[in-house]
Amino acid sequence: MKHRETAQRIVESVGGVSNVNSVYHCVTRLRFELKDNTKADQAALKKLDMVMGTNISGEQFQVIIGNDVPKVYDEMVKEFPALKQTADGNKKEGDKKQNVILKIFETIAGVFAPMLPAITAAGILKGLLALFVTLEWLSAGTDTYRILSAIGDGVFYFLPMLIAFSAARKFGSNPYIAVGVGAALMYPDMGALLSSGEAVSFLSIPVTAVSYASSVIPILLAIWLLSYVEKTVDRFVTPSLKLLLVPLISLLIMVPVTLIAIGPLGTFIGDGLSGGINWLLTEGGLFSGIVLGGAMALIIMTGMHYALVPVIISNLATLGFDKFLPLTYISNMGQAGATLGVFFRAKDKKLKSVALSTSFTALMGVTEPAMYGVNMKYKKPFIAAMIGSAAGGGFALAFGAKAYALAGNGGIPGLPGLVGQTFWYAFGGMAIAFVIAAIVTVMLGFKEEADDAAQISGSITVKPADKNPAAPASAEAGVEAASATADDTAYSPMTGKAIPLKEVNDPTFGDELMGKGIAFVPSIGELLSPISGTVMNVFKTKHAMVIRSAAGMELLIHVGINTVKLRGQFFEAHVQTGDQVEAGDKLLTFDLEQIALNYDITTAMVVTNTADYGQILPLKLGEVEIGQPVLKAELFRRGEQ
Repeated sequence: MKHRETAQRIVESVGGVSNVNSVYHCVTRLRFELKDNTKADQAALKKLDMVMGTNISGEQFQVIIGNDVPKVYDEMVKEFPALKQTADGNKKEGDKKQNVILKIFETIAGVFAPMLPAITAAGILKGLLALFVTLEWLSAGTDTYRILSAIGDGVFYFLPMLIAFSAARKFGSNPYIAVGVGAALMYPDMGALLSSGEAVSFLSIPVTAVSYASSVIPILLAIWLLSYVEKTVDRFVTPSLKLLLVPLISLLIMVPVTLIAIGPLGTFIGDGLSGGINWLLTEGGLFSGIVLGGAMALIIMTGMHYALVPVIISNLATLGFDKFLPLTYISNMGQAGATLGVFFRAKDKKLKSVALSTSFTALMGVTEPAMYGVNMKYKKPFIAAMIGSAAGGGFALAFGAKAYALAGNGGIPGLPGLVGQTFWYAFGGMAIAFVIAAIVTVMLGFKEEADDAAQISGSITVKPADKNPAAPASAEAGVEAASATADDTAYSPMTGKAIPLKEVNDPTFGDELMGKGIAFVPSIGELLSPISGTVMNVFKTKHAMVIRSAAGMELLIHVGINTVKLRGQFFEAHVQTGDQVEAGDKLLTFDLEQIALNYDITTAMVVTNTADYGQILPLKLGEVEIGQPVLKAELFRRGEQ
């Protein structure tokens, strides 16, 4: 139920099914291609319990969920079947043209993400086997070792068949025909033929000897081409013969074409990419580690790391190690360390709690809460994380740190993937990144995000007086605060239910930190002036305003709790700072239904210069209509002060 409700709310918040061109998911996030990104309500998305944050990369709108993203996605396509079609490659009309490079990244991500559970499981097992042999808990060559090795190595050896199936789903081809292509390339006699050392030909056309075991790029290109071949053949075959002829013709075309052209080309591209990147990581050493380590968070945020997935998997399958993966661990530790630094530096107890918990989850390899929820939010911790990662990356690559398996987790649980001769160099880089990021965060400091109370106090200067807040002055209005000169009455600014201020679910108002007053639960999205006087401040986010009566009573009216996060969405102000208003004039209209979907709509009306009065008395609670007297402010009587 939780995943289904989250899925429904996400689709609503991105503008509905009609605003979605396509959607798929990777390991931690939903990746939408929307017709109009401005229709996505990021504030509403961030309010959902299971949503860690949002991100826009190029034209792609990402909703970050974490480990539960497959379950949310499954519920989403069950509830909205049209979205399943877009994920399978059949785009809807009106699709936007997309940046070619970004399209390639997304395609690679869409192919490899579904395979990661199998690759991760095999990678972890290979790492554990290496550890057990090192610790002499298991001897290489025993039957047990060979069986366990087959489990770990089999996935990588037959990788082309896994890629074929996943790529077919991404490109819109028949996945079983695609596996047939991969199976032909992996057939034992085919391997023996190509490795015999003798010239091989097909219909007198030379076939280049290439090993397809553990290869990545050749099969990826082959299935991409298969998707076009299959659709073309399908158009020319009569319906009664499609079941027999389309698969047969597709296989007869694609296997020879792959052997003759695509295989050698793909191998050349793959070897070139792997060789170039491995050369950079090996020869660049310290410099490459600093640059790539520092930039890793940005690379991951933009999705560019998916372009390296084929290289990483190919390295692990053919070389037995990869030098890029340790940098992902190190970057994660930088994020964890920076968030711990926030914990030590923060003053707000809630922020300290969030920082400590997200630091722990980042150590466990889940960095989205730390990166998006804390470090990027306060900016300087994110910079500190990059500095720490640069230092750790430089150290690791200077000593040639390697990963020996794809563990599927770049945190402490994924350490078996680093077990090998360079383990301590990789671990040292992780430790350096964590410690330096934490220290730099504490040194740089950061400005704690202003909540509603801070937003208010930023525009209203409050001076303490005898346990009560005193009179505010509006910097924007340029009006000096004045003492109250007479008793004053405020009238209900809205229709709904009047409640005691202490019942407001916000300590800023409920604990009367801003002053005494009354609150309302509105039934109509309209706010009228409760007094005659001067508009001292209309907040930029339009969710609140301050009015001062001729007698000197200053009222802060704040619509909803935490609605500052809407940044003015769903609100329309009808007055400006400095305007003169009469009681009953329209101040503000707002979309009550939309706001109430994600926010408490309770509206506080507070006398911010409470200290100037002897008492503030609610005159009516319960159901109220606009214009009814609801609050009275009485001056101090002789002998009261």
